[in-house]
Amino acid sequence: MRVLFINPPDENMIDTEVPEILSRSRGCNPQLGMLYLASSLVWAGHEVEVVDAQVEGLGYGDIRKRIVRSSPDVLGLSAMSFTLIDSLLTAEMAKEADPEVRVVMGGPHPTIYPVETASLEHVDVAVSGEGEHTMVEVVDRFERCKPLKDVRGISYVECGRVVENGMSPFIEDLDSLPFPARELTPYRKYTSLLAKRSPITTLFSSRGCPYRCLFCDRPQMGKRFRARSASNVVDEMEECVGMGIREFLVYDDTFTVDRQRVLDICFEIRDRGLDIGWDIRARADSVDREMLSTLSRSGCERIHYGVESGNQGVLDTLCKGITLRQAEDAFRWASEAGIETLAYFIIGSPGETLKTFDETLDFALKLDPDFAHFSLMTPFPATDLYRLGLERGVIGEDYWRKFAESPSPGFRPPVWEEDLGRDQLVDLMKSAYKRFYLRPYYILERVRRVRSAGEMARKLRAGLRVIGM
Repeated sequence: MRVLFINPPDENMIDTEVPEILSRSRGCNPQLGMLYLASSLVWAGHEVEVVDAQVEGLGYGDIRKRIVRSSPDVLGLSAMSFTLIDSLLTAEMAKEADPEVRVVMGGPHPTIYPVETASLEHVDVAVSGEGEHTMVEVVDRFERCKPLKDVRGISYVECGRVVENGMSPFIEDLDSLPFPARELTPYRKYTSLLAKRSPITTLFSSRGCPYRCLFCDRPQMGKRFRARSASNVVDEMEECVGMGIREFLVYDDTFTVDRQRVLDICFEIRDRGLDIGWDIRARADSVDREMLSTLSRSGCERIHYGVESGNQGVLDTLCKGITLRQAEDAFRWASEAGIETLAYFIIGSPGETLKTFDETLDFALKLDPDFAHFSLMTPFPATDLYRLGLERGVIGEDYWRKFAESPSPGFRPPVWEEDLGRDQLVDLMKSAYKRFYLRPYYILERVRRVRSAGEMARKLRAGLRVIGM
């Protein structure tokens, strides 16, 4: 069958008060989940096309033309709650072009709200959980005109009622999956504000997160940690190098869960002589000096750490499971190893006051990461924080479920406003960005480290947006 995957334009993304330094300057990354599905379908013998409207700069008029030109039997879409509107608009266009096309939607939103998603107009099948095997089975059933009733991990409407078949089984052997079909995209166009080399790509070396932070929505997609072998990970890197890709953004929730596997990947990269740059996401309590030194020698240039707060009481409330001392050690060891750091902080957590905010900003300046990201505490659907808010009355109604039942472009999710109001929190966030990024010492150091005119231009644009906040 002809299967078309579309990453829609982001013209109707839900507003979460993300500063322009992030929303407009961070670059555009490949949609790996979609590309994993594409490669699985190619292996199964189907004809697959991928359109990434965001990297190609396509609007909805262009998308309509691409749908008509492709004339797919199946349209595949992925949706987070924040991107649902654009996915639904794309589904509507496909149905207008051909009412017989089957629309299959997966991703975090259908996983959390399978029945609500399957009930939406223009959606034929909602996939819950990991979709590689499920998508192949669904498309095979479509091709053979067979019923879907025993396909696990899907929801669909039959005879006026929603049939819900639960979650897709977790894929235990991740090495068995074909590599993402990057060749179906204009992969040389993908960029990142932080990247030192180009082209860049993203990569997953594991799935699942064993931790349970109060605010995090990742456990909805799988808490059990499953990892690819070191050789399989580096095989993918080597294939990408053959395509001309030079930098990898490793998007594992926590790359450093298994210390020995981290070292094995580093040794494998060095043994094969790969000249690459890469970055990872890690917890402050899961790294040590030797690990960071080994990462640096294998080309790891940057580590993303979720610090969240400079107040230990707030960290404990968030079930973060780290201490301020561990964070200090992690940043110091990374600096000693010559690895850049990006620190993530959340403003407006339960128990946040002006005093704890000041402590967080002071801690950010003390850690002195190369980059800092400040965001507002937004209760995501189906998280422990969201449930806590409903229980305590901080959240007055189950607004995410209402949105899932009847999505509208004007939806604006509340932030956590138990102690501080939204406007005040936005002002605090903007002041944090300015105090961190507009330090004379910081600006001079950033200029000194620039490697190319392109990097200078990207960072200059981001800096101007900070000034204009």
